[in-house]
Amino acid sequence: MAMDVAEVERLIKEGLPDAEVHIEDLRGDGDHYAAYVASKSFEGLSRVKQHQLVYAALQGKMGTDLHALALQTSVPEAT
Repeated sequence: MAMDVAEVERLIKEGLPDAEVHIEDLRGDGDHYAAYVASKSFEGLSRVKQHQLVYAALQGKMGTDLHALALQTSVPEAT
């Protein structure tokens, strides 16, 4: 079962409400995405912990409905 870009983005934003999220469907198949997620919630956390927060936001769909996610996370720059 594939997921569309809007669903991936919605789940991440529900789990990380302040997040800036950009999703790209790498193959057009709804199974392979690249995601850039910036959130203040990541401040002070290791990259592994940041990724764990994103995976938790996906509510167990990673590895089932969503096959592959190339993930980049960061803390937003202060403006």
